[in-house]
Amino acid sequence: MNQIELLTRQTESAYEWADKLIETIPDEQWDTIPEVIESSITWQVGHLIISYYYHTIMVTVGHQMDILQQIPIKDYSQLFHNTSSHQSVGKTKPEDLKKHLKLMEQKSISIIQSLSLDELEKPLVPTPMPHPIAKTRFEAIDWNIKHTMWHCGQLGIVKRIVHERYDFGLK
Repeated sequence: MNQIELLTRQTESAYEWADKLIETIPDEQWDTIPEVIESSITWQVGHLIISYYYHTIMVTVGHQMDILQQIPIKDYSQLFHNTSSHQSVGKTKPEDLKKHLKLMEQKSISIIQSLSLDELEKPLVPTPMPHPIAKTRFEAIDWNIKHTMWHCGQLGIVKRIVHERYDFGLK
């Protein structure tokens, strides 16, 4: 297995974990913000949409017009990047966020699969906001996997508070 195949497999796995958690939370609970964590499912999902775009698309191959035409990235960035979850309450619909997350996951995976092994070691595409962790495309995609799993933990905590514990199929 080469690095592209490994990054693809790990990215798909991280996305599957996020999706498993997200799809088990009732839509009416998405804007609930527990004091103990001060985050919501709405904010978490919106943040993942933005982060998938940034870490696996924008800094690896540049902006993608097909995504920009289908997903309000600029609006989502203002709602879900470095902001309080309170700012996003009532501003989006769970069904739109779910649809946009799926589109972003598909585009992200296709971008990763389209890269060559040589491209993985190339510097990032310059952006107005420098990447906080990565210097190469490999590092950005690798960080996306770790960042996604970090947010799976947060999704799991919020889910447990606002709905029920995720059972991992053990019940």
